[in-house]
Amino acid sequence: MTIALDPDSAKSIAEGRHGDPFSILGLHDRGGTPTVTAFVPGADVVEVLTGKATATALAPVEGADGLFSGPLKRKPASYRLRARNADAEWEFDDPYRFGPVIGEQDEYFLGEGTHQRIWQVLGAHVMTHEKVAGTHFAVWAPNAQRVSVIGNFNVWDGRRNPMRRRGATGVWELFIPGLGDGDVYKYEIMAADGTVLPAKADPVGFGSEHPPATGSVVRDIRGAKWADKAWMKKRAKLQNVDAPISIYEVHPGSWKRVAEDGGRSLSYIEMATDLVDYAADMGFTHIELMPISEHPFDGSWGYQPVGMFAPTIRYGTPDEFRQFVQAAHKKGLSILLDWVPGHFPADVHGLGQFDGTALYEHADPREGFHQDWNTLIYNYGRTEVANYLISNALYWLEEYHVDGLRVDAVASMLYRDYSRKDGEWVPNKDGGRENYEAISLMQRANTITYGEVPGIMTAAEESTAFPGVSRPVDAGGLGFGFKWNMGWMNDSLRYFEHDPIHRKHHHNEITFSLHYAFSENYILPISHDEVVHGKGSMITKMPGQGDEKFAHLRSFYSYMWAHPGKKLLFMGCEFAQGGEWNHNSSLEWHLLDYPQHRGIQSLVRDLNKIYRETPALYVNDTRAEGFEWLEGGDAENSVLAFVRKGGPKDKPVVVVCNFTPVERSAFRVGLPGPGRWREIFNSDSSVYGGGDRGNMGGITAEEKDWMNQQYSAPLVLPPLSVVMFQAD
Repeated sequence: MTIALDPDSAKSIAEGRHGDPFSILGLHDRGGTPTVTAFVPGADVVEVLTGKATATALAPVEGADGLFSGPLKRKPASYRLRARNADAEWEFDDPYRFGPVIGEQDEYFLGEGTHQRIWQVLGAHVMTHEKVAGTHFAVWAPNAQRVSVIGNFNVWDGRRNPMRRRGATGVWELFIPGLGDGDVYKYEIMAADGTVLPAKADPVGFGSEHPPATGSVVRDIRGAKWADKAWMKKRAKLQNVDAPISIYEVHPGSWKRVAEDGGRSLSYIEMATDLVDYAADMGFTHIELMPISEHPFDGSWGYQPVGMFAPTIRYGTPDEFRQFVQAAHKKGLSILLDWVPGHFPADVHGLGQFDGTALYEHADPREGFHQDWNTLIYNYGRTEVANYLISNALYWLEEYHVDGLRVDAVASMLYRDYSRKDGEWVPNKDGGRENYEAISLMQRANTITYGEVPGIMTAAEESTAFPGVSRPVDAGGLGFGFKWNMGWMNDSLRYFEHDPIHRKHHHNEITFSLHYAFSENYILPISHDEVVHGKGSMITKMPGQGDEKFAHLRSFYSYMWAHPGKKLLFMGCEFAQGGEWNHNSSLEWHLLDYPQHRGIQSLVRDLNKIYRETPALYVNDTRAEGFEWLEGGDAENSVLAFVRKGGPKDKPVVVVCNFTPVERSAFRVGLPGPGRWREIFNSDSSVYGGGDRGNMGGITAEEKDWMNQQYSAPLVLPPLSVVMFQAD
């Protein structure tokens, strides 16, 4: 018996054009008769199974190849379908017999664009729905005519699994029985004009295929077994402005490689031991990973992400990434992630023109296209887009227990004319260059993440003098916990690249940072950007030859650790890697066979130890009361002397720097108190590769005014060195 269906509707289902498949497919009451309609291309026979031995054949629908429909004697509580052709017979649960998964409350917040945890609703969720195991898919595509889930399970045929539109939310959903962890999928989207777009990866997918493949992968992220409750309670004290923070920046793919296995990168599981143990041994407090959100191109280092919710499969699964984070917490290390809300690539499987319109990006290239990186810019003023990004920030903090986010390229977000000529940008509503929408996004993101996830920290890579980056939002700031001090980095590197004989003419480059050192909560960054693209490694930046280069580098790092501000050092810099960083190969670990490189490594390890154990060097990293000049104007000798101070009960530290290769054997330095001052650090120690010139363990203060201090003492100031003294 042929059941009469509207011919146009039947044909549009068969052709994959119908925007409301649930109105046709599945079980319906047609004229008082329960009727099942199923679209099963390739089947010759389709039957409805409603009991152990009850099979009702469906009839082919004329003019709609692959569509079958027929009446049942009674309405079943549930049913399955059985299909058969000349080659095979198969049974399956009909996706179109299941009700919606998304509830009214989620639907309300999604429609409003204020659902802070969209990953709990959108994406691919393994679940049991109406007593059947499968995966629920949901995606935002408000301007689409039709959206389908495609994959190997339906031979990538967009006609077979079209989704249900959820009213005014712009969200489409579908529960597909039988799918689970590891299944590959994409979305096939038909634009409003009927054009079928290139297949899209899931914007909220939890997993991806190995590049260069671009499919999303179903990952079951439920049921994480965390054992870091004690860590989560105490981390707030370890990440505030009063704490010693020393960050080891790492590109996971090139930190270390397994030569015996084709030079592959380490896995998350291997990093959980090798990297975590190494960073802990070196005395760092934090590991900061360059972006691990899934990205198609290795050469982007992760800064052109497509899978914002997917830890890259290059190193393992989401669960294995969790194990890495937990291992770090067990060792007392925080994990920071590099987060990229500033732009995204134009790869056809990504967010660009997602539903046939400029959905995530601005339509106007003057607002929506980055000329420097050939990438697209999020439309921060669109509520759903801002919510997508804020949810993503919360996702990493909550689902993976990461301890903070470093936000990339903040300057490019703050200014509408960033890297643009006149006429190439659109002013804000007041005619200015500030991007009000991006500013609002960052303020909201910081307010929400700090409010929702206790103990975390955020840091901004921001290279301009934009005011209040690390000031509270209610005080007009952006709300970041910390800001990278790019000015310090540029000035200090430029100073150290000068031949020592010329440094007296550039003395302001090494002192200028103290004019603004406390205007923000600063991190002093020597990051990957300083050792790539022809800039040379840290050791090659240093003037001179041989041992002199290493002495310069020792003095640079010692000055950096003594300078107010938290610390960040890129991998390989801690042992003076010789070549520029190359993301395609391992660090040059073999250099540790040489004493000079081991000396630099020992120096950084000891600097971290002294920094962590000496409150005067960290408690007031962000406050002016923690610093006092003793001598800041001795340009002729290229000498600096200053005091670092902690709390009222913390012993101050006197730091003296000599940035020339000339030993000063009776250099008098002012001291803020009487008695014996122990030499707690000397960068010229033979342990670090120096000449062991020093002060025999300390100096004794004399009651003689010097450098505006009541007490002073003569000391040996080795060449190209930094020495530190603390009152006994």
